[in-house]
Amino acid sequence: MQLSSLLAKLRHGLIVSCQALPDEPLYGAVHMAAMARAAAMGGAVAIRANSPADIAAIRAAVTLPIIGLYKVDLPGFEVRITPTLDHAREIADAGADLIALDATLRPHPGGLTSAELIARVHAATGCPILADISTMEEGLAAAKAGAEVVATTLSGYTDYSPDQAEPDFELIQQLAPVLSTPLIAEGRITTPEQAAHALVLGAHAVVVGSAITRPQEITERFVTRLTNHR
Repeated sequence: MQLSSLLAKLRHGLIVSCQALPDEPLYGAVHMAAMARAAAMGGAVAIRANSPADIAAIRAAVTLPIIGLYKVDLPGFEVRITPTLDHAREIADAGADLIALDATLRPHPGGLTSAELIARVHAATGCPILADISTMEEGLAAAKAGAEVVATTLSGYTDYSPDQAEPDFELIQQLAPVLSTPLIAEGRITTPEQAAHALVLGAHAVVVGSAITRPQEITERFVTRLTNHR
């Protein structure tokens, strides 16, 4: 898919992040493919998915664009979203239309900067890149390095970005008008009102994950509210 067509499909739409951890009931490619089908039926414009297995299963299940990533914990490194070129190659081969990777200023494996990783992933896969960032500085640097899309995914997940329960609307508002690429709002967006507000602030599209795809967390929110009501 051409980049212009891909970005047009995403514009002002909802991207659903279909991910589950190994200790969660819905962990597994079969479950994530079913979740992606449900998201497509509900009107999602794209799917964000983790691991080659899940991406391949979702690719076979839906025709929506897939933002692929590969979460890997490597000893000695805090970056875990597609940390190396080999991980990027695997998700490209699995069918990702766009590769998400950690574009923070934190050390990357192999001594690479995020800009160098972006360049190598471009050269090796030919796929457009979504740069997951946590600050305005990182967003601007990622766009300058050639990332086609920037996302606020990691705000609150680095030790130098705001630790808060709400979405980082301030980052969206500051970054969207000055960024040379589309900005995707992601991170702690739990209501339709918050998603719509992100678009008002200039986001190109919005990613929502746990509030849609993690039933145990959704259930817990209801239980907590009812418990507090007693």
